[in-house]
Amino acid sequence: MEDDYYSIDSILSENQKIRCTFKVDIPDMGHLDGGHERDIKAQSKVQLPLWLAFILIYSDYADFTIPSPFSSRVRNALNAEAKSVRLSALVGAGGLWYGFGKIIMRLLDDVPANEMSELLTKTFRNRLVEVIDQAQHFAALGPAGGGGQSGDAALTFREGLEMSERELFTLAQESAKKTKQWYEATDRLRR
Repeated sequence: MEDDYYSIDSILSENQKIRCTFKVDIPDMGHLDGGHERDIKAQSKVQLPLWLAFILIYSDYADFTIPSPFSSRVRNALNAEAKSVRLSALVGAGGLWYGFGKIIMRLLDDVPANEMSELLTKTFRNRLVEVIDQAQHFAALGPAGGGGQSGDAALTFREGLEMSERELFTLAQESAKKTKQWYEATDRLRR
């Protein structure tokens, strides 16, 4: 994911919400909580998009808790079998789990940020081989993953992938198809 102001992936990642706990009273901002109170009181817990939470956390007006897509339960599942976790289901629309984690890392101190970095890197590495393998497998089956149950399996597998992984899946699938076409074309020339 690019770290660019105009990057759609960055915008979508920064729009994910995290739970913030306010340290101080904030006058005339009750609308952020979606309630009918005029002010936000100290110790209030509010779900805020990352782009707004960033400012409040760095200004020391609020703290945050690690979001559920990076909870110990998810970490344990990723450590047990990273390939079986549907990352797209953890963050909702767009499925930018890696981008969301990268932004959360910026809010953390050194040790937790390093742990988050290791989690993201290890997860990506553990899932990459399966993504490429499945992309080549489904590309070999022909158009739309071969149709029927194979096509359904390809679609199900792809839907569980995070957005970055889907892009790699598509690139690997296209590469496998073009490689196959090249082999077939050069094989005909040798005859």
